[in-house]
Amino acid sequence: MKKIITLVLVVLTSVFTFAQEAKDSIPDGWTKGGNVALTFNQSAFNNEWTGGGISNIAANVLVNYDFNMIKGDYIWDNKIIADYGAFKNKGQNNFTKSNDRIEFNSTVGKKAKGFWYYSAYFNFKTQFDTGYLDGFKISHFFSPAYFQAGPGMLWKKSDNLHVNISPAAAKMIFVHDEYAGSFGTDAGKTSAFELGAAVRGYYKLNLMENISMENLLGLYSNYLEDPQNVDIDYTMNLVMTINKYLSTNLTFQAIYDDNTNPNGFQIRETFGVGVNYTFK
Repeated sequence: MKKIITLVLVVLTSVFTFAQEAKDSIPDGWTKGGNVALTFNQSAFNNEWTGGGISNIAANVLVNYDFNMIKGDYIWDNKIIADYGAFKNKGQNNFTKSNDRIEFNSTVGKKAKGFWYYSAYFNFKTQFDTGYLDGFKISHFFSPAYFQAGPGMLWKKSDNLHVNISPAAAKMIFVHDEYAGSFGTDAGKTSAFELGAAVRGYYKLNLMENISMENLLGLYSNYLEDPQNVDIDYTMNLVMTINKYLSTNLTFQAIYDDNTNPNGFQIRETFGVGVNYTFK
């Protein structure tokens, strides 16, 4: 864990140092934009195929939208992410959920000096649909639901590069009655409160023509219990544009949360070719 935290800090420091040397400015007014990506995957095998395999189909929808504002010394940044996927193997009657995420981030800030702002942030995460493990329901909409908020300092070079640091961030976890005691709540309880330090970073870059990579990183340390066990949530969205409407999309997410799974990282990866529509 210490090696992972050290690596994360080195990366953030390198990005910060590089960007401080640039002189880009952020224009006044609203900046809005996003995209909808609908990807499909299919595997098919006939009865004579001797290598083995199960025919299947899969689909995933990703909505990623930003609406940011700057007016004088004040800024207000917002991001909405909605991501849902499902698959069906040959012989199954129903689709099985493969991906499910709703997230909203909002940060307000007042200019301090240079790229620095006095800030306050809000983060909300939950899911659309019911989750199953070995045939048993283990989660559904708003179970769990995570809220984070706190004051801090924001370093923002542009809409594509910013880091928010909050030394006093509150975190609330909510579940319905049937999941009491899960996802970081105590036995018999449907909510939990944490107070700690949070770091949230965002970096989007163009690797080459028609290939962009978006990186989102969230770190949280709970002062009230095991502060050395830092929660990590990293997401990478890679978009390789084929033309105006077609693209190849790769999403990778790694989560470490000892309250949910103390055994290690939760890893999610989706890849597919599909329709990509950019809107403002």
